[in-house]
Amino acid sequence: MKSDVRKEELLREVVEHIDIKAFDVVTLVEQMGRTAFQARNLARAASIMDMMQRDRECAVILTLAGSLVSAGLKKVIVDMIEHNMVDVIVSTGANIVDQDFFEALGFRHYKGDPFADDGVLRELHIDRIYDTYIDEDDLRVCDETMSRIAAGMKPGAYSSREFIMEMGRYIDTHDLDRNSIVYKAYEKGVPIFVPAFSDCSAGFGLVHQQWNNPQKQIAIDSVKDFRELTRIKIENDRTGIVMLGGGVPKNFTQDIVVAAEVLGYEDVSMHTYAVQVTVADERDGGLSGSTLKEASSWGKVDTVYEQMVFSEATVALPLLAGYAYHKQGWTSREPKNFNELLDREPVGS
Repeated sequence: MKSDVRKEELLREVVEHIDIKAFDVVTLVEQMGRTAFQARNLARAASIMDMMQRDRECAVILTLAGSLVSAGLKKVIVDMIEHNMVDVIVSTGANIVDQDFFEALGFRHYKGDPFADDGVLRELHIDRIYDTYIDEDDLRVCDETMSRIAAGMKPGAYSSREFIMEMGRYIDTHDLDRNSIVYKAYEKGVPIFVPAFSDCSAGFGLVHQQWNNPQKQIAIDSVKDFRELTRIKIENDRTGIVMLGGGVPKNFTQDIVVAAEVLGYEDVSMHTYAVQVTVADERDGGLSGSTLKEASSWGKVDTVYEQMVFSEATVALPLLAGYAYHKQGWTSREPKNFNELLDREPVGS
């Protein structure tokens, strides 16, 4: 297939990230609470997020699924980390590697067209995520960088958190763009877990590293991920979860309550606070749309302070995070620095 369209014409308008500090949405969200449907649900979810911030014993876990960073939400998440509104992140690989770390390398996402000719895009090495574009050639550089990071590590099995810390260190030592989720979490001691780490550019990079260095293999241990996140729950019993989308990050995070019980900590609490933003349907029995009340039947989520918001994340998160930011419940929160806790975790504990 041949086309007269030039790549530069399509990769022209950069996706800009929303700045929740630039506008105070508190009055808007509170007015939404006096309406109905998802507007009222969102307002109640926002109030629960504010409760999490004001509860000094609460560790806030943010889960990320779906294409969020490419869609302009990176700065929202960076600001939440910067202002101690988030203590742990559990994410898909795409958000952390293909999108956030990708932008830290100096690359960008571009506004696109959902009705574009995908054959032409393929010819031009442009990848499409609904109405955003990514330069495939830039993504290959991201793959290669992940392989380079792995090659510089001692052979062995690492949790995804440990590998992502190396990514943060790479940004630091190579003086890359520090307006990054990976870097800000590295700086603040916020652990990032990606339970399905190979399902992104990290996978391509690690496969390349293992293929070319079979005697110096780096592997990601998802069981260690689970153990480390469960350790956080054991050490900090009171937890709140803010879940964008569903999938593996949602299940991984909810399951740590059960995992702690399996390890003998039978008095561990269910997640005290829980908010989920999703557009998935609960009626097919899939996890992404399953309600928080359903999770309570598994002993994972308390139902006193829980709220489902059936909305798309690019609409809901700026309102939720903006509300919690401008209510300023976070101002006296101290960083929990769970990375430090996990780095000194004794073997076999």
